Amino acid sequence: MRSVGVEEELLLVDANSGAPLAVSGAVLAAAERSVGRSPGTSGRRDHEFEKELHKEQLEFATRPVTEMGELQEEIVRIRREAAHHAASAGAVVAAVATSPLPVKPSLNVGRRYRWLGEQFGLTAQEQLTCGCHVHVSVASDEEGVAVLDRIRPWMAVLTAMSANSPFWQGEDSGYGSYRSRVWNRWPSAGPVDIFGSADRYHEQVRAMIDTGVLRDEGMIYFDARLSATYPTVEVRVADVCLDAATPVLLAALIRGLVETASRAWQDGRPPARIGTSLLRLASWRASRSGLDGPLLHPETMREASAEDAVEALYQHVREALKDQGDDERVREGIAHLHARGNGARTQRRLHADGQELASVVTRCAEMTIKA
Repeated sequence: MRSVGVEEELLLVDANSGAPLAVSGAVLAAAERSVGRSPGTSGRRDHEFEKELHKEQLEFATRPVTEMGELQEEIVRIRREAAHHAASAGAVVAAVATSPLPVKPSLNVGRRYRWLGEQFGLTAQEQLTCGCHVHVSVASDEEGVAVLDRIRPWMAVLTAMSANSPFWQGEDSGYGSYRSRVWNRWPSAGPVDIFGSADRYHEQVRAMIDTGVLRDEGMIYFDARLSATYPTVEVRVADVCLDAATPVLLAALIRGLVETASRAWQDGRPPARIGTSLLRLASWRASRSGLDGPLLHPETMREASAEDAVEALYQHVREALKDQGDDERVREGIAHLHARGNGARTQRRLHADGQELASVVTRCAEMTIKA
């Protein structure tokens, strides 16, 4: 069975005001102390946390697992550890994909971050966004690229399901996932053309880096890419999700997509020839609507209800889900998501109930560490 790992980015905020705090260095130092090593000491990393572009956020990665129940336990455990370390720096963690409150983010220290700030100006300065990346194992780069070519139409549905960033700089953006609109300011972000082979994929990546616009392979921000570090396909379209069960639902669906695509490749079935321009429209529609408006149907690229688009995704991967033992979990997860709503709906509901944005953030911080 294919292994799955999840990376999440969390916002570090003041427990009372909900304002983002630039304390990632102190939080990482606390994590280092928890494993009995001083900050900066070389050697194997014994905790799951990393710094990100801005000091107001913290990243973690789960270990690869094959069972979705185990993945959920990992996410809950690490979120709670993050909250524990954040408390030592006077902060709490919130699984929200953008700050609802106004913020002027602080770039982290280091040569790479300084280069990003100089090269991309406001795009880098304002890029305080928190995403969820899902890794699924593949046997080779050739299989991985075959998968990338075949999962393209389904990425926008995942964005809609995960949408958790309705507010930006103190205002309702009108989007379910405004994070995805901010993220797509990067020149390498978004959907891409069909590659056809691993050689063509790597040629394209090298050509992009050779332009000098991008620093290295880590800046290949495709919606889905081959990981530069692990033997995985990495899907990067989701907001960080408020409920810890939602990234598990996404991970199960993405593993189903990878398996379904691999089987199609092995059977000699070609990828759907949907143009990248249409996929960009589907991505925009998903970020605008979330689950509270129409989406573009992944197979027809025509307007459809969010329920119909999610159902199409489920039916597309259903055989793989059954084989992996994930079918019941996914069916229940989808039903629960439609009934309860995603993070964007939750944030707006809290705000509509009369809570100030500061209270919305602190309530979201409480929800972040719930099982």
